[in-house]
Amino acid sequence: MKNYTNIAIVASFFGLWMDSYFSTKLQIISGFIFIFTFGILHGANDLLLIKNIKSKQNSNSALKVLIYYLVVVLSGILLFFLVPEIALSLFIIVSAYHFGEQQWQNLEHEFPKVVLVLFQFFYGLLILLLLFNSHTEQVQGIIFTISKVNIPTTYIELSLIISAAIFLVLSIYFYWKLDRIRKKLLTEFFYLVLFTVIFHSSSLIWGFAIYFVFWHSIPSIIDQIKFLNGSYSLKYFVAYCRDAGIYWFLSIVGIALLYYVFREQQIFNALFFSFLAAITFPHALVITKMLSGKKNAYKK
Repeated sequence: MKNYTNIAIVASFFGLWMDSYFSTKLQIISGFIFIFTFGILHGANDLLLIKNIKSKQNSNSALKVLIYYLVVVLSGILLFFLVPEIALSLFIIVSAYHFGEQQWQNLEHEFPKVVLVLFQFFYGLLILLLLFNSHTEQVQGIIFTISKVNIPTTYIELSLIISAAIFLVLSIYFYWKLDRIRKKLLTEFFYLVLFTVIFHSSSLIWGFAIYFVFWHSIPSIIDQIKFLNGSYSLKYFVAYCRDAGIYWFLSIVGIALLYYVFREQQIFNALFFSFLAAITFPHALVITKMLSGKKNAYKK
């Protein structure tokens, strides 16, 4: 994983360098291509992960798992139609924790559960708010298109300041309590600075894509492959892509239909993030269960 982190850093700086050569339109197109490939792919094998988790627990048939998964996805879509402001808030909360959990997944036995959850949540929320503050007007437009709620700029700025303060306090606590986390904490603060520079210099979609693909999706795919097979290799990656192919294809078809019907950029961006939210809800639950399974395996 350490070798991949070096690759992610290089890829991020390369993406930052490409800002100078890509027009805003090209950044958006490239960003969507990244998200449509690795970004969507990393959540396309949820059913296989659930099947693997359930087989270890000897419960629930594959049909029941599929039904439960579809119910959660459809409930997410329905929530965006009925109470979009609540659905959007839940999406931000779930995504924030999901991002933080992925990055800080190996601290389960070192700290009280509630402290760890707060630390993971505010890490992910800080990343999202850094992105939002870099593209305030566009984010406000997307939020209004989805929920018809106007979010004042001061609210977004204040949310960033409060989240950064809480994360800093928790980081100081972690730094004080555990020697082995100190180097990682300092490294993560460097990454946060890197993300800030990328978000400020890039378009909303391009900046989000760089973080989402290189820092979240690909590391998640590696973790999933290790969970399913016990290790990572090119052979296992090909098998992972093959197993995820049909679900990935259906997701792309769904997004393509959205674009065909709603070509106006602001509306499409809103619907696109709503679609991401609908599939993020069950995906985040699956990954939490997967990481919990890994920790239980370590205990044995």
